[in-house]
Amino acid sequence: MIQAEILARLRVAPGSKVSLKDYDPGWAQTKEMKALGKTAVKERAQAILDQNLADLAAAQELLYADDRYAVLLVFQAMDAAGKDGTIKHVMSGINPQGCQVFSFKQPSAEELDHNFLWRYAKAAPERGRIGIFNRSYYEDVLVVRVHPELLARQKLAVGVGKKRFWKDRYEDINAFERHLTRNGTVVLKFFLHVSKEEQRKRFLDRLDRPEKNWKFSSADLAERGHWDEYMRAYEDALSATSTDWAPWYVVPGDQKWITRVVVADVLTTAIRGLELRFPELSAEQRAALKQARDQLTSEQR
Repeated sequence: MIQAEILARLRVAPGSKVSLKDYDPGWAQTKEMKALGKTAVKERAQAILDQNLADLAAAQELLYADDRYAVLLVFQAMDAAGKDGTIKHVMSGINPQGCQVFSFKQPSAEELDHNFLWRYAKAAPERGRIGIFNRSYYEDVLVVRVHPELLARQKLAVGVGKKRFWKDRYEDINAFERHLTRNGTVVLKFFLHVSKEEQRKRFLDRLDRPEKNWKFSSADLAERGHWDEYMRAYEDALSATSTDWAPWYVVPGDQKWITRVVVADVLTTAIRGLELRFPELSAEQRAALKQARDQLTSEQR
Protein backbone atom coordinates (compact mmCIF):
# COMPACT_ATOMS: atom_id res chain seq x y z
CA MET A 1 0.00 0.00 0.00
CA ILE A 2 1.14 3.56 -0.66
CA GLN A 3 1.69 5.64 2.45
CA ALA A 4 -1.48 7.48 3.47
CA GLU A 5 0.32 10.83 3.66
CA ILE A 6 1.37 10.50 0.01
CA LEU A 7 -2.21 9.89 -1.15
CA ALA A 8 -3.39 12.77 1.04
CA ARG A 9 -0.89 15.03 -0.72
CA LEU A 10 -2.26 14.02 -4.13
CA ARG A 11 -5.90 14.38 -3.12
CA VAL A 12 -7.35 17.85 -3.73
CA ALA A 13 -8.85 19.15 -0.50
CA PRO A 14 -12.46 20.37 -0.92
CA GLY A 15 -12.63 24.14 -1.13
CA SER A 16 -8.91 24.56 -1.81
CA LYS A 17 -7.54 26.74 -4.59
CA VAL A 18 -5.50 24.53 -6.89
CA SER A 19 -2.27 25.61 -8.51
CA LEU A 20 -0.83 22.82 -10.63
CA LYS A 21 2.64 24.24 -10.05
CA ASP A 22 2.32 22.77 -6.55
CA TYR A 23 2.03 19.26 -8.03
CA ASP A 24 5.19 17.83 -9.57
CA PRO A 25 4.26 15.71 -12.63
CA GLY A 26 7.67 14.03 -12.41
CA TRP A 27 7.36 13.07 -8.74
CA ALA A 28 7.87 9.38 -8.21
CA GLN A 29 9.29 8.73 -4.79
CA THR A 30 10.02 9.96 -1.30
CA LYS A 31 13.56 10.71 -0.11
CA GLU A 32 13.63 7.36 1.64
CA MET A 33 12.67 5.59 -1.56
CA LYS A 34 15.28 7.47 -3.58
CA ALA A 35 17.96 6.09 -1.28
CA LEU A 36 17.03 2.60 -2.44
CA GLY A 37 17.99 3.37 -6.05
CA LYS A 38 15.82 3.57 -9.17
CA THR A 39 15.75 -0.18 -9.89
CA ALA A 40 14.81 -1.09 -6.33
CA VAL A 41 12.10 1.56 -6.28
CA LYS A 42 10.55 0.26 -9.51
CA GLU A 43 10.64 -3.29 -8.18
CA ARG A 44 8.94 -2.14 -4.99
CA ALA A 45 6.33 -0.22 -7.00
CA GLN A 46 5.66 -3.30 -9.14
CA ALA A 47 5.25 -5.40 -6.01
CA ILE A 48 2.73 -2.87 -4.65
CA LEU A 49 0.88 -2.85 -7.98
CA ASP A 50 0.80 -6.66 -8.15
CA GLN A 51 -0.62 -6.86 -4.64
CA ASN A 52 -3.17 -4.16 -5.40
CA LEU A 53 -4.28 -5.97 -8.55
CA ALA A 54 -4.72 -9.20 -6.61
CA ASP A 55 -6.65 -7.36 -3.90
CA LEU A 56 -8.69 -5.53 -6.54
CA ALA A 57 -9.70 -8.76 -8.27
CA ALA A 58 -10.99 -10.14 -4.96
CA ALA A 59 -12.67 -6.83 -4.04
CA GLN A 60 -14.38 -6.62 -7.42
CA GLU A 61 -15.82 -10.12 -7.05
CA LEU A 62 -17.25 -9.09 -3.68
CA LEU A 63 -18.56 -5.82 -5.14
CA TYR A 64 -20.37 -7.80 -7.84
CA ALA A 65 -21.80 -10.32 -5.38
CA ASP A 66 -22.85 -7.69 -2.82
CA ASP A 67 -24.71 -5.77 -5.58
CA ARG A 68 -25.38 -2.65 -3.49
CA TYR A 69 -22.64 -0.31 -4.71
CA ALA A 70 -21.09 0.77 -7.99
CA VAL A 71 -17.75 2.49 -8.60
CA LEU A 72 -17.15 5.20 -11.20
CA LEU A 73 -13.62 6.14 -12.19
CA VAL A 74 -13.21 9.41 -14.08
CA PHE A 75 -9.97 9.99 -16.01
CA GLN A 76 -9.02 13.39 -17.38
CA ALA A 77 -5.68 14.45 -18.83
CA MET A 78 -3.89 16.17 -21.63
CA ASP A 79 -3.13 14.07 -24.72
CA ALA A 80 -0.47 11.35 -24.28
CA ALA A 81 -0.74 11.44 -20.49
CA GLY A 82 -1.32 7.69 -20.33
CA LYS A 83 -5.04 7.26 -19.68
CA ASP A 84 -5.41 4.20 -21.92
CA GLY A 85 -2.29 2.51 -20.54
CA THR A 86 -3.30 3.18 -16.94
CA ILE A 87 -6.78 1.73 -17.50
CA LYS A 88 -5.30 -1.31 -19.27
CA HIS A 89 -2.78 -2.09 -16.53
CA VAL A 90 -4.89 -1.31 -13.48
CA MET A 91 -7.90 -3.25 -14.75
CA SER A 92 -5.88 -6.17 -16.14
CA GLY A 93 -6.95 -8.59 -13.42
CA ILE A 94 -10.61 -7.57 -13.38
CA ASN A 95 -13.39 -9.86 -14.54
CA PRO A 96 -14.61 -8.19 -17.79
CA GLN A 97 -18.22 -8.91 -16.80
CA GLY A 98 -17.86 -6.56 -13.84
CA CYS A 99 -16.30 -3.61 -15.66
CA GLN A 100 -17.55 -1.10 -18.21
CA VAL A 101 -15.31 1.37 -20.09
CA PHE A 102 -16.65 4.36 -22.00
CA SER A 103 -14.47 6.61 -24.13
CA PHE A 104 -16.51 9.67 -25.02
CA LYS A 105 -15.96 11.37 -28.36
CA GLN A 106 -17.61 14.47 -29.79
CA PRO A 107 -21.32 14.49 -28.93
CA SER A 108 -23.80 13.35 -31.56
CA ALA A 109 -26.73 15.42 -32.81
CA GLU A 110 -29.05 13.52 -30.46
CA GLU A 111 -26.75 14.14 -27.48
CA LEU A 112 -26.52 17.83 -28.31
CA ASP A 113 -30.30 18.03 -28.11
CA HIS A 114 -30.08 17.09 -24.41
CA ASN A 115 -28.31 18.69 -21.45
CA PHE A 116 -24.55 18.15 -21.30
CA LEU A 117 -24.80 15.49 -18.55
CA TRP A 118 -27.39 13.33 -20.32
CA ARG A 119 -25.10 10.97 -22.22
CA TYR A 120 -22.93 10.41 -19.15
CA ALA A 121 -25.87 9.65 -16.87
CA LYS A 122 -26.93 6.93 -19.32
CA ALA A 123 -23.48 5.35 -19.08
CA ALA A 124 -23.22 5.37 -15.27
CA PRO A 125 -22.31 1.92 -13.93
CA GLU A 126 -25.00 -0.36 -12.56
CA ARG A 127 -24.77 -1.75 -9.04
CA GLY A 128 -22.02 -4.31 -8.61
CA ARG A 129 -19.88 -2.94 -11.44
CA ILE A 130 -16.90 -0.67 -11.97
CA GLY A 131 -17.48 1.99 -14.62
CA ILE A 132 -14.66 3.92 -16.27
CA PHE A 133 -15.04 7.23 -18.07
CA ASN A 134 -12.05 7.82 -20.34
CA ARG A 135 -12.74 11.55 -20.55
CA SER A 136 -16.08 12.64 -19.21
CA TYR A 137 -18.56 15.44 -18.56
CA TYR A 138 -15.55 17.49 -17.46
CA GLU A 139 -14.81 18.06 -21.14
CA ASP A 140 -17.66 20.57 -20.99
CA VAL A 141 -15.72 22.74 -18.53
CA LEU A 142 -12.30 22.05 -20.09
CA VAL A 143 -12.31 21.74 -23.88
CA VAL A 144 -15.47 23.81 -24.20
CA ARG A 145 -14.03 26.48 -21.92
CA VAL A 146 -10.82 26.67 -23.94
CA HIS A 147 -12.89 26.68 -27.14
CA PRO A 148 -16.08 28.58 -26.20
CA GLU A 149 -17.20 28.57 -29.82
CA LEU A 150 -18.27 24.96 -29.18
CA LEU A 151 -21.08 26.28 -27.00
CA ALA A 152 -22.94 27.34 -30.12
CA ARG A 153 -23.42 23.66 -31.05
CA GLN A 154 -25.15 23.02 -27.72
CA LYS A 155 -28.04 25.32 -28.67
CA LEU A 156 -28.42 26.66 -25.15
CA ALA A 157 -31.38 28.91 -24.52
CA VAL A 158 -30.14 30.39 -21.22
CA GLY A 159 -26.95 31.03 -19.35
CA VAL A 160 -24.46 31.64 -22.16
CA GLY A 161 -22.56 34.87 -21.70
CA LYS A 162 -23.44 35.26 -18.03
CA LYS A 163 -20.62 35.69 -15.51
CA ARG A 164 -21.84 32.69 -13.54
CA PHE A 165 -22.03 30.33 -16.53
CA TRP A 166 -19.01 28.18 -15.65
CA LYS A 167 -19.75 28.29 -11.92
CA ASP A 168 -23.24 27.02 -12.70
CA ARG A 169 -21.76 24.14 -14.67
CA TYR A 170 -19.46 23.25 -11.77
CA GLU A 171 -22.51 23.26 -9.49
CA ASP A 172 -24.39 21.01 -11.91
CA ILE A 173 -21.46 18.56 -11.91
CA ASN A 174 -21.22 18.57 -8.11
CA ALA A 175 -24.96 17.96 -7.82
CA PHE A 176 -24.80 15.13 -10.37
CA GLU A 177 -21.95 13.45 -8.53
CA ARG A 178 -23.69 13.89 -5.19
CA HIS A 179 -26.79 12.26 -6.65
CA LEU A 180 -24.66 9.30 -7.77
CA THR A 181 -22.98 8.87 -4.40
CA ARG A 182 -26.27 9.14 -2.51
CA ASN A 183 -27.49 6.24 -4.60
CA GLY A 184 -24.52 3.99 -3.92
CA THR A 185 -21.96 4.95 -6.59
CA VAL A 186 -18.44 5.69 -5.37
CA VAL A 187 -16.96 8.44 -7.57
CA LEU A 188 -13.16 8.68 -7.87
CA LYS A 189 -11.59 11.22 -10.22
CA PHE A 190 -8.01 11.21 -11.52
CA PHE A 191 -6.21 14.00 -13.33
CA LEU A 192 -3.09 12.45 -14.86
CA HIS A 193 -0.71 15.37 -14.59
CA VAL A 194 1.86 15.10 -17.37
CA SER A 195 4.43 17.83 -18.03
CA LYS A 196 4.60 19.66 -21.33
CA GLU A 197 8.12 18.32 -21.91
CA GLU A 198 7.07 14.73 -21.29
CA GLN A 199 4.13 15.17 -23.67
CA ARG A 200 6.59 16.43 -26.32
CA LYS A 201 8.71 13.29 -25.86
CA ARG A 202 5.69 11.01 -26.13
CA PHE A 203 4.47 12.76 -29.28
CA LEU A 204 7.93 12.31 -30.83
CA ASP A 205 7.87 8.64 -29.83
CA ARG A 206 4.57 8.23 -31.66
CA LEU A 207 6.07 9.85 -34.75
CA ASP A 208 9.32 7.86 -34.63
CA ARG A 209 7.81 4.41 -34.14
CA PRO A 210 5.70 3.13 -37.07
CA GLU A 211 3.59 0.93 -34.81
CA LYS A 212 2.57 4.06 -32.89
CA ASN A 213 1.97 6.40 -35.84
CA TRP A 214 -1.76 5.72 -35.66
CA LYS A 215 -1.88 7.27 -32.19
CA PHE A 216 -0.70 10.66 -33.41
CA SER A 217 -3.16 13.30 -34.57
CA SER A 218 -2.43 16.79 -35.83
CA ALA A 219 -5.34 17.89 -33.65
CA ASP A 220 -3.30 16.84 -30.59
CA LEU A 221 -0.55 19.20 -31.68
CA ALA A 222 -3.05 22.01 -32.16
CA GLU A 223 -4.40 21.50 -28.63
CA ARG A 224 -0.85 21.59 -27.30
CA GLY A 225 -0.75 25.19 -28.47
CA HIS A 226 -3.42 25.96 -25.85
CA TRP A 227 -1.44 24.38 -23.00
CA ASP A 228 -1.57 27.34 -20.62
CA GLU A 229 -5.30 27.83 -21.20
CA TYR A 230 -5.91 24.18 -20.42
CA MET A 231 -3.87 24.37 -17.22
CA ARG A 232 -5.99 27.30 -16.04
CA ALA A 233 -9.19 25.44 -16.96
CA TYR A 234 -8.01 22.37 -15.05
CA GLU A 235 -7.07 24.43 -12.01
CA ASP A 236 -10.51 26.04 -11.92
CA ALA A 237 -12.32 22.73 -12.41
CA LEU A 238 -10.27 20.89 -9.78
CA SER A 239 -10.77 23.73 -7.30
CA ALA A 240 -14.53 23.87 -7.84
CA THR A 241 -15.37 20.16 -8.05
CA SER A 242 -13.16 18.25 -5.62
CA THR A 243 -15.62 17.35 -2.88
CA ASP A 244 -15.84 15.00 0.08
CA TRP A 245 -18.17 12.76 -1.92
CA ALA A 246 -16.26 12.87 -5.24
CA PRO A 247 -12.58 13.77 -4.70
CA TRP A 248 -10.00 14.61 -7.32
CA TYR A 249 -6.50 13.11 -7.26
CA VAL A 250 -3.72 14.90 -9.13
CA VAL A 251 -1.60 11.93 -10.15
CA PRO A 252 2.01 12.42 -11.33
CA GLY A 253 1.97 11.45 -15.00
CA ASP A 254 5.57 11.58 -16.21
CA GLN A 255 6.44 8.18 -14.70
CA LYS A 256 3.87 5.66 -15.91
CA TRP A 257 4.59 3.14 -13.17
CA ILE A 258 3.82 5.60 -10.36
CA THR A 259 0.62 6.66 -12.16
CA ARG A 260 -0.59 3.08 -12.24
CA VAL A 261 0.36 2.35 -8.64
CA VAL A 262 -1.47 5.42 -7.33
CA VAL A 263 -4.67 4.72 -9.27
CA ALA A 264 -4.71 1.04 -8.29
CA ASP A 265 -4.10 1.88 -4.65
CA VAL A 266 -6.84 4.51 -4.45
CA LEU A 267 -9.36 2.23 -6.18
CA THR A 268 -8.55 -0.84 -4.09
CA THR A 269 -8.67 1.11 -0.84
CA ALA A 270 -12.03 2.66 -1.77
CA ILE A 271 -13.69 -0.68 -2.56
CA ARG A 272 -12.29 -2.38 0.53
CA GLY A 273 -13.66 0.46 2.64
CA LEU A 274 -17.26 -0.27 1.61
CA GLU A 275 -17.69 -3.14 4.10
CA LEU A 276 -19.01 -5.41 1.38
CA ARG A 277 -20.29 -8.89 2.11
CA PHE A 278 -21.44 -11.93 0.23
CA PRO A 279 -25.24 -12.31 0.22
CA GLU A 280 -26.67 -14.32 3.10
CA LEU A 281 -28.80 -17.27 2.08
CA SER A 282 -32.25 -17.83 3.49
CA ALA A 283 -33.17 -21.07 5.23
CA GLU A 284 -35.06 -22.12 2.10
CA GLN A 285 -32.02 -21.45 -0.11
CA ARG A 286 -29.73 -23.40 2.24
CA ALA A 287 -32.16 -26.29 2.18
CA ALA A 288 -32.14 -26.23 -1.64
CA LEU A 289 -28.32 -26.31 -1.63
CA LYS A 290 -28.32 -29.29 0.73
CA GLN A 291 -30.75 -31.09 -1.52
CA ALA A 292 -28.55 -30.38 -4.55
CA ARG A 293 -25.47 -31.66 -2.67
CA ASP A 294 -27.26 -34.82 -1.63
CA GLN A 295 -28.39 -35.48 -5.19
CA LEU A 296 -24.92 -34.95 -6.66
CA THR A 297 -23.30 -37.06 -3.95
CA SER A 298 -25.72 -39.92 -4.55
CA GLU A 299 -24.73 -40.04 -8.22
CA GLN A 300 -21.24 -41.20 -7.24
CA ARG A 301 -22.57 -44.49 -5.84
